[in-house]
Amino acid sequence: MHIQTAAVQTLRDHQHGAVVPPLHLASTFELDPATADGPFAYQRGSNPTRAELEQVLAVLDGAEHGFAFASGMAATAAAFSILETGDEVILSASVYGGTYRLVDKYFEARGLRARFVEDLGTLTEADVTERTRIVFVETPANPTLRITDLRRIVDLAHRGGALVVVDNTFMSGVLQRPLALGADVVVQSATKFLSGHSDILAGTITTNDADLAERFALAQKALGGVLPPFDSYRLIQTIKTLPLRLERQQANAIAIREHLGAHPAIGTVFFPGSHSEEEARIHASQASGPGAVLAFELAPEVDRVAFLRALRYPAYAVSLGGVESLICHPATMTHEAMTPEAQAEAGISPELLRLSVGIEDVADLVEDLDQALAAGLAAS
Repeated sequence: MHIQTAAVQTLRDHQHGAVVPPLHLASTFELDPATADGPFAYQRGSNPTRAELEQVLAVLDGAEHGFAFASGMAATAAAFSILETGDEVILSASVYGGTYRLVDKYFEARGLRARFVEDLGTLTEADVTERTRIVFVETPANPTLRITDLRRIVDLAHRGGALVVVDNTFMSGVLQRPLALGADVVVQSATKFLSGHSDILAGTITTNDADLAERFALAQKALGGVLPPFDSYRLIQTIKTLPLRLERQQANAIAIREHLGAHPAIGTVFFPGSHSEEEARIHASQASGPGAVLAFELAPEVDRVAFLRALRYPAYAVSLGGVESLICHPATMTHEAMTPEAQAEAGISPELLRLSVGIEDVADLVEDLDQALAAGLAAS
């Protein structure tokens, strides 16, 4: 079954014949008085609507198990909940600012260690020690779009006894399936492409490991950061258009990056594979497209604030993956939790802008970018 078919057809209400599954809002469920058993008991532990969403999430990622959380960071925190005192996590220096904040503010007090690596492509077998429990990967990385060879990382980590957790938010299961490449766990901020409309806060975990699945189910029940039924219901519906939305967004992003790459007011344009031919080869081998996020630096003579204020269509806001285009300044927005030194190590310059491309007509977006660049030049 192709992914567009899976997105639409995974769930059918065969009991009632409804083409849309029902929404179950109940927080508690009747149990058998003799055994206190039942398929559902209390919403935090499980709920029929959330369970149906989790079935869809698993199918999209080619996974046996799926879990829905109240946010992307709740999902990442649940993935890290398997860590024990003394464990180490290896991460790329270029990692989502929220993940950096979680690691920076909470690991040390809990006896955990984080090791940030400028380029995971340089990781060797010696780097994965007996303390290393997780290698955490974003590919493409946020916001630099650097690429990591997932097959190589999986091989290194597994030989050292570590797990590989991949944040696949930028690609989703439509463009990249890390579990099929050997990764142990996939996390996503479902707020982004899975939702696609900038109106749902959600996170996901998928895995093929039954033991890890039990740990994540426990994290849902014990930590409580679960996705409510109504948001689960709405996410089921928005996922149905995910492949179509992403197809249009990706096509727009490719056209825009090519236009900006030839524009005299633009310094450097970053996209998956732009760093080197090797990264381009790796990305092509593990993903089916570049996605819909790019980043760029303005030429020195362009006034950044004037450029951003002049934009009519991309909103100056955090987040990404929505049907509307969004632009942000990572150094002061998505990655503000990082020190200037950490930002420099991650390749996040003060002039870097990240653009999430929507489904608008690409000609309108290009025209808007051009007039805003002209305004930025005029103001400098």
